[in-house]
Amino acid sequence: MKVEIVMPQMGESITEGTLIKWHKKKGDKVKKDEIIYEISTDKVDTEVPSPENGVLVDIKVFEQETVKVGTVVAIIETNGEAVVIVEERKKDELPSTTQVGGELIDVPMPKMGESVMEGTIIKWHKKVGDNVMRDEIIFEISTDKVDTEVPAPVDGTIAEILINENVTVAVGVTVARISTSGGIVRPKTETKQEQNSAQVQEKKNLQEETIVETVKLDSNQFYSPLVLNIARVESVSMNELETIIGTGTGGRVTKNDLLKYIESRKKSKTLSERLGRKKVDSLPEPHTEVPKHVAAQRTERIPMDNIRQRIMHHMIKSRDTSVHVTVMIEVDMTLIHNFIERNRETFAAQEGIKLTYMPFVSFAVINALKEFPLMNASIDGSDIIIKKYINLGIAVAIEPNGLIVPNIKNADEKNIRGLAKSIADLGNRARSKKLVPDDVIDGTFSITNYGVFGSLFGTPIINQPEVGILGVGAVTKKSVVVENEGIESIAIKPMMYLSLSHDHRLVDGMLGGKFLKSLKETLENFDTRIV
Repeated sequence: MKVEIVMPQMGESITEGTLIKWHKKKGDKVKKDEIIYEISTDKVDTEVPSPENGVLVDIKVFEQETVKVGTVVAIIETNGEAVVIVEERKKDELPSTTQVGGELIDVPMPKMGESVMEGTIIKWHKKVGDNVMRDEIIFEISTDKVDTEVPAPVDGTIAEILINENVTVAVGVTVARISTSGGIVRPKTETKQEQNSAQVQEKKNLQEETIVETVKLDSNQFYSPLVLNIARVESVSMNELETIIGTGTGGRVTKNDLLKYIESRKKSKTLSERLGRKKVDSLPEPHTEVPKHVAAQRTERIPMDNIRQRIMHHMIKSRDTSVHVTVMIEVDMTLIHNFIERNRETFAAQEGIKLTYMPFVSFAVINALKEFPLMNASIDGSDIIIKKYINLGIAVAIEPNGLIVPNIKNADEKNIRGLAKSIADLGNRARSKKLVPDDVIDGTFSITNYGVFGSLFGTPIINQPEVGILGVGAVTKKSVVVENEGIESIAIKPMMYLSLSHDHRLVDGMLGGKFLKSLKETLENFDTRIV
């Protein structure tokens, strides 16, 4: 029986994932619950296990490729010694290349972002006949958003290089083929339609290469073949290109920079014609001199990893969806601070974890969510969805530069000790990539503890589709005015700032203020006997 392996759902607002590593290759035997590949989303990096015992007979999605949730990424055959899936030959065929006694793996132009539809090969690190190891860099690409190195998906030998350096092709186009065995390579079949298409592509490649060579003689600035092709079609000269201020890394002119310039130029020409002036050939030289080139030794290009890119898109989406308002309040943590100092070692011995402020804050948040259920809701069009359960998200920082928000399921059913264990468990599994999909879906409210890095307060961004997120600042000792039986005095107290970012589409200032006040009252008058 064939079992389809799909891209899993990793969060309520997550619609796609990036396959970042295969642990198995076609033909490998797999055991149930054995890790077969890793994926990345804006919320979590995780390993995906095999659902059955069997043989991995087909891999449909390559490493670094982003696909929608539910897309079939591989197929496992559960009936004994399965044969790897091979495409059937068609009747009207002409010679090309295939593998005898082994397998040819297509290496495609990878998708490097949702809006990126093509890329340029800027350097080949290998040539036909070279041996390659899985994850070894074989070529570099450039797009409008990122320059990156592309690794080999499998061990083998470079059988074909189909796209030359400085040629731009669409995402998904096969740029090379790798033979997974050292066996004989013989012609396979190709339809006449495919052959004609290849001939057209070859002519296009030659035209693009000619353009690139011409530009190298005329300019010291780097322009991608995509930009150069647009410039050629729109009759933008090299002198004009050099006047455009690039927004790309190192001042590089991107496709969008060029298109904006062309649109501006068209408007300028139209205005000149209306005024009876001669047509202008280019925009005027800028009044302020702008550096055209940044010395390589003064900059460093670091491509974003997959999780950083997903966080970026998720944050932009949240900013553009929710109407963010942030309010803050100061809390006297004396009772809780003293309790932790007295019971730190005992708690560690009994529970095996460190006692911190977070379970107490979480407990107070749960009580406040019960009191103000609109804070535990989401918006669906013009409807308000109030959640009858509390799944409390806890933001976890991941080295070197990432963030994941797994959540404690049914957090309202846990006491302080239960919350402390759950928070520690989520943190440990997040940092060791042991989270499962269920850990990051169906959250109802989130907490982010930026105080762990010493920050006093901040304005966190709401975790969609929730309507609120609490920021927890560092507990610091400071002098405050206290009143006792009408007499005011100055005392040293452990104080903490809490900041609540809420979605003003649903949560008004009054509700946000009452929610924070409830937290303050719970924390300042905490009954430590319930711990």
